[in-house]
Amino acid sequence: MAWRTGVASAALAAALLTTGSAQGAETPSYDLLIRNGIIYDGSGGEPYAGDIGIKGDKIVYAGPSRAATATNTVDAKGLAVAPGFINMLSWATESLLVDGLGQSDLRQGVTLEVMGEGWSMGPLNDRMKKEAVDQQGDFKFPIEWTTLGEYLSLVEKRGTSMNVASYVGATTVRQHELGDADVDPTPEQLTRMRALVRQAMEEGALGVGTSLIYPPAAFAETDELVALTTEAAQCGGSYISHMRSEGDRLLESIDELIEISRRSGAPAEIYHLKQVGRANWDKIDAAIAKVEAARAQGLKISADMYTYTAGGTGLAASMPPWVQDGGTEAMLKRLRDPATVERIKQEMVKPGSNWENLYNHAGPDGVLIASMTEPSLKPLMGKTVAQVAKERGVSAEQAVIDLVLADKGRSGAIYFLMNEDNVRRQAAIPWVSFGSDAEASAPEGVFLKSSTHPRAYGNFARFLGKYVRDEKVVPLQDAIRRLTSLPAGNLGLRDRGQLKPGLVADVVLFDPKTISDHSTFEKPRQYATGVRDVFVNGVQVLKDGTPTGAKPGRFVKGAGWTGWPDGGACRKAG
Repeated sequence: MAWRTGVASAALAAALLTTGSAQGAETPSYDLLIRNGIIYDGSGGEPYAGDIGIKGDKIVYAGPSRAATATNTVDAKGLAVAPGFINMLSWATESLLVDGLGQSDLRQGVTLEVMGEGWSMGPLNDRMKKEAVDQQGDFKFPIEWTTLGEYLSLVEKRGTSMNVASYVGATTVRQHELGDADVDPTPEQLTRMRALVRQAMEEGALGVGTSLIYPPAAFAETDELVALTTEAAQCGGSYISHMRSEGDRLLESIDELIEISRRSGAPAEIYHLKQVGRANWDKIDAAIAKVEAARAQGLKISADMYTYTAGGTGLAASMPPWVQDGGTEAMLKRLRDPATVERIKQEMVKPGSNWENLYNHAGPDGVLIASMTEPSLKPLMGKTVAQVAKERGVSAEQAVIDLVLADKGRSGAIYFLMNEDNVRRQAAIPWVSFGSDAEASAPEGVFLKSSTHPRAYGNFARFLGKYVRDEKVVPLQDAIRRLTSLPAGNLGLRDRGQLKPGLVADVVLFDPKTISDHSTFEKPRQYATGVRDVFVNGVQVLKDGTPTGAKPGRFVKGAGWTGWPDGGACRKAG
């Protein structure tokens, strides 16, 4: 049980060190001493002036300034000193294999990338590996792993400046056993799916993640999700979901998430809380009320968000889910059939549909082409669907279908769907943390081949600059809590998220007066500013706003990992 009592033990050691010093013992010595900063310890309590002492990868002192020596000393005068920020929804799954620096997040103070929104990088079978390679876009890499744990270990081995963790994707588990078809699992198949979840949890996954508007995830029924999540709950894991709807059926989808939490016994989190489409903007009161009622009943329900009024996903999401029944090749075959195409176009413009009709909510003027894989299509990036349709002399719906077909389903788009007042209000909710829902990239190399959403470069700095400093939606100490200890607690991480003796030394130094985002929808590849230094596992990865090149990031494991001294929660559950 040493790993669970390590915080208390280290705190006692630090106290004894302080007492010894007061009695005339040697002046404490650290590998790294961060001095003269204003410490926001992640708890949400009042900040204080003081020092952080680090030995190896652990914090051994956090408190008022005192006499001490150190191999390396960093002067944090005028800066906020905080725990490293946790990105609750990262799509750095592929980008970190291409460039382990992850600069767009690193320069915002992110020290942990949490992956697994429905799809995860394992478990894979041979068919899935082949399909994944065939569908690769600008990022090219061999698939040298099979399980999720093997992937995360590979990222650590190859080198990353940030830590990595992941949920196991319910979509990935479903594809492993059922493929891409709209079918229900047999009892035998569901047993195998549960075993895959258990294996991922034993390897260190954080829980089960879903993304229920996208095929084939959309084909999964509630009972299937409860079964998978129950397996995760037995291993100390949680459930996190891009819900079945964030628009017309938003409230019903929150009910489903709460039901899954209640029946499985797992805490649950809503990915990127939002209200999609003007007709649904006024549902924010009822959405918040549903979550808070469940929390009042003792359920652990939370959410995360990004700080923008537009979402980003595949252009194929503009079409109804049945189009992708059976996978990419089946979709492309349908898009070549004139009769089927006419049916698709009719459903794309039909209001009140029984699927998450992002295209209808945004309108062709509100769908911006962000990425294309086929070189001949790349000049279209930065144009709206309406503009492309006008240039080609076709309807907007036909333009979408033509682009998806020509790019073999790999194109990405930005959908303008949300209301700024609602974003601002959500930014103040105490049980909401933050996630970029984007890759961790850089304005160089392969990343220049496609555009991106500004949330990739500005999500966290935008929260701290625009909403906290400028609009004062919450005090800075609470904002930092919601970037650090809140998500750490929701993830079940016991050794990160606060600046306390015994915890891992993930630390960010930033200037609250200047931290700002600069990324825009027109020019997204612009780094945020205001973060000066970042330390990951006690190693400096950002110095004076520039990456050091160090890659000390680790695979951060969940409670079910069998490598814990007590064998992990899965083993205890039998």
